[in-house]
Amino acid sequence: MQIRELELHDAANFVDLLKQIEEESKFMLFESGERKLSTDQQEKNIEIFKQQPNSTIIVAEENGMLVGYIAATGGEANRNAHIASLTLGIRKTFQNQGIGTALIGALEEWAREHHIHRLELTVAIQHEKALSLYDKVGFEIEGTKKHSLRIGGLFIDEYYMSKLLN
Repeated sequence: MQIRELELHDAANFVDLLKQIEEESKFMLFESGERKLSTDQQEKNIEIFKQQPNSTIIVAEENGMLVGYIAATGGEANRNAHIASLTLGIRKTFQNQGIGTALIGALEEWAREHHIHRLELTVAIQHEKALSLYDKVGFEIEGTKKHSLRIGGLFIDEYYMSKLLN
């Protein structure tokens, strides 16, 4: 397993990864088939991320296939440039193998090198696997975002979680 930053040549494989994760998970923001993203659009997105000093996408690769990712989007103003909002996704067949922990660890190392002090995310309160992972690596619940998602016709609450880096 290789953990590394996403590169421009990964665009097509990254689009495939996103689509598969969105098909497999009911907890991602986009539903299966909802995201309309081409390889060209993804290449532009990667270029934009690479230009921002406080944003990145780190991927897990196994035998040439992208199997998971963590994206950090940094704040745009001086007052919040020390914050990165996270999104994590792993192909279902590769879950429960330590990939999420490895991705978060790599991101924390990157964040410290880029003067990021606060990592934050939201997670559906029913997503027990993700909650367990985030708790294990030191994220804390800060509050509840009421009715923030609508899944299967039901309103779902999310937890706001964060981790402060030294």
